[in-house]
Amino acid sequence: MAAAGGQRVLLGLAGAPGAGKSTLAGRLVETLDAELDGGAALVGMDGFHLAQATLDRWGRAGRKGAPDTFDVGGYVALLRRLRARNEDVVHAPEFRRDLEEPVGSAVPVPREVPLVVTEGNYLLLDGPWAPVRELLDEAWFLAPDDDLRVARLVARHEAFGKAPDAALAWSHGPDQANAVVVLGSAPRADLVVSLSD
Repeated sequence: MAAAGGQRVLLGLAGAPGAGKSTLAGRLVETLDAELDGGAALVGMDGFHLAQATLDRWGRAGRKGAPDTFDVGGYVALLRRLRARNEDVVHAPEFRRDLEEPVGSAVPVPREVPLVVTEGNYLLLDGPWAPVRELLDEAWFLAPDDDLRVARLVARHEAFGKAPDAALAWSHGPDQANAVVVLGSAPRADLVVSLSD
């Protein structure tokens, strides 16, 4: 996977909640940013979470993080803009866990950046998500040990303010339901990566 002829490469990291996507994506970008002419950028799918007020209005707040709680069309449109590479800068949103809300235009991606890493649960799903896979040059699926994955999730929820019992309930409830959906998409990956701490 390498940029050639001025083409930008889009690498997708998919996996269930708590698989380590954000951590690996951050490390890849940090390493490659210094090595690539023009650097590398990280654009997360989570920037396309629907706003909490929208989820409340639509009755989906208890399912936040499910496939239908994202602006899929907005994410696909952003990936198309990034692939086209015909704007001086494309500004992507990011998800702020401290706010539990997306923040628009928070991640600038200049035209000269040759590698964009994007990560999220649903990059390999069919249906409304199918265009995402088509826009990626390569897709990796992260598959850690499930006990480790769930332990990471619980710790993350606690770190961002959930009580221990609520963190456990959310990890085994909505997060696990989403994990089951995500695991079925693994065969669409170019590479399955087994990670440990």
